[in-house]
Amino acid sequence: MSTAANASDGTAADVGGSGAGGTGAGASGAGASGTVASGTPQAGAGIDPRSPRFGAAITAVLLLAVIFLALVGASVAALVLLALIAALFAWGAFAGVRRHPYGLLFKKLVRPRLAPPTELEDSAPPTFAQGVGLLVTLVGVVLGLLGVLPAVPIAAAAAFVAAFLNAVFGYCLGCQLYLLLVRAGVLGRVRAA
Repeated sequence: MSTAANASDGTAADVGGSGAGGTGAGASGAGASGTVASGTPQAGAGIDPRSPRFGAAITAVLLLAVIFLALVGASVAALVLLALIAALFAWGAFAGVRRHPYGLLFKKLVRPRLAPPTELEDSAPPTFAQGVGLLVTLVGVVLGLLGVLPAVPIAAAAAFVAAFLNAVFGYCLGCQLYLLLVRAGVLGRVRAA
């Protein structure tokens, strides 16, 4: 019995990834190395590729709220919400997408209602994408704190584009950047043991 099919006994914890950062690594051919020849996912081999899309959808909604708040003049509320989103990106970037709150929500609430994934995705590209999201939102927060208030909705809009592409189309910009940097030799590819 595969790990993905054992969702009721808790062994699917390794299957549910997370985060707002994304998928797309499997679609580009460089991820999803955690499947065996039969197509059955192995425990600890990767994350469910639907989990980052779930997280990206939540993030996109929150980023739209930041943009709305900034446009209606609630600059402080927009800045606080963007700082919260930046903290969530930091969580995903430093703790990993498997420990991200959105991944835990996916694993507990959504994953048990879905069929097992046909293949798993490498967690490194979505984790890197969380770092990219952190960088973009952190620039907006820092500039907002320095009094450059238009930077808040601009940073939120840039992050929204990436989150929207991931949530709706499964195209993760941060994951693609990760793959380009690996191919260029700038980043070393981290393999799961």
